[in-house]
Amino acid sequence: MQKSTHSDASVETLNSTRQGTGAVQMRIKNANSHHDRLSQSKSMILTDVGKVTEPISRHRRNHSQHILKDVIPPLEQLMVEKEGYLQKAKIADGGKKLRKNWSTSWIVLSSRKIEFYKESKQQALSNMKTGHKPESVDLCGAHIEWAKEKSSRKNVFQITTVSGNEFLLQSDVDFIILDWFHAIKNAIDRLPKDSSCPSRNLELFKIQRSSSTELLSHYDSDIKEQKPEHRKSLMFRLHHSASDTSDKNRVKSRLKKFITRRPSLKTLQEKGLIKDQIFGSHLHKVCERENSTVPWFVKQCIEAVEKRGLDVDGIYRVSGNLATIQKLRFIVNQEEKLNLDDSQWEDIHVVTGALKMFFRELPEPLFPYSFFERFVEAIKKQDNNTRIEAVKSLVQKLPPPNRDTMKVLFGHLTKIVAKASKNLMSTQSLGIVFGPTLLRAENETGNMAIHMVYQNQIAELMLSEYSKIFGSEED
Repeated sequence: MQKSTHSDASVETLNSTRQGTGAVQMRIKNANSHHDRLSQSKSMILTDVGKVTEPISRHRRNHSQHILKDVIPPLEQLMVEKEGYLQKAKIADGGKKLRKNWSTSWIVLSSRKIEFYKESKQQALSNMKTGHKPESVDLCGAHIEWAKEKSSRKNVFQITTVSGNEFLLQSDVDFIILDWFHAIKNAIDRLPKDSSCPSRNLELFKIQRSSSTELLSHYDSDIKEQKPEHRKSLMFRLHHSASDTSDKNRVKSRLKKFITRRPSLKTLQEKGLIKDQIFGSHLHKVCERENSTVPWFVKQCIEAVEKRGLDVDGIYRVSGNLATIQKLRFIVNQEEKLNLDDSQWEDIHVVTGALKMFFRELPEPLFPYSFFERFVEAIKKQDNNTRIEAVKSLVQKLPPPNRDTMKVLFGHLTKIVAKASKNLMSTQSLGIVFGPTLLRAENETGNMAIHMVYQNQIAELMLSEYSKIFGSEED
């Protein structure tokens, strides 16, 4: 009896052991089967060489994005071409004029943009707060030019972007600013113009890609996916946009017809509908109409300045209110009676600003283009007496309107210099203001900075040696 009980216990123990072993084997098998499935799923994305390949997207939009990634390199990868300290002033933001405030900036020029830092880039990046980016200028489609009239400082050039931002850059060292000017100009010249700029490639790519057929198919697929109650509004938007496009095309065609049929400026002038203007006309034409050799407007401005502006601080250097200057310009062009003693022209800087604008808008400057190189050669002469005689000889060869207007103007400016202790306008200051306005090359080339020096020197010589060049008699 005891034996049978013992044997039953042994059998029970053996069965439980077998069941436990079976359970362990089941778990191992289940784990193995999971591993098998994992290895099988991995084998679906592994190539023969064991590298993971990216799944191929069938969506055209994703495909276009991959193409654009290859075509347009990220801006961070652009190489720095030049960097260093310059004086910087931002004078316009999006076309809106700003007050000019000069500050020292660390300028970093890359292949398609300029960045401004308060200190060297390495220090600035280490001190910069997270998420803060330096001010930058996109050079694509930008314009660069010397801007002598924008500041009393020397060696100033201006960068204007397509977005309407304007920056002035300056250095007192001639070769430094010249080197920067050429470096930025070369960077701009290398970039594509306007719509082909890389910064606009994404938008341009989308526009080129969205043909009418694709657009309709895109909307059709959306309509099928959407609920019936939304289909009507979507179709309305589609037809509405199509009608807008046709309306715009109709307006464009009408405008083109109007422009092609409108009479020319010459025809309107012959009929007397548009009068010959003072500003923007050739000097000899203005003088012919007035039957004189010095424009009446120039004489009036000079008379007003000599009456109440000789002692004014910064006369001709300080700018007047541009809106008031434009109003004065309009009145003169309309041949209305002009009284510069009127209270609306009380600010003498408006009168001087209008006079400078008159000379600046001459189609050919007061020193004719054909004489530019000859005046430059004359000012280069080492001996002072030889230099004066060369300039005097050239002045005598000028057309009468140019010669006589020049004599009246520089005679007036000598009176400004005589009051330099009060108005703080020296010969050099007036040379900087009037040199580029009265004397410039017909085709500006890479010698612009050098020309600027000669322009100022010629104007200064005309002032300092006025009596020897023009004679002692005055009008």
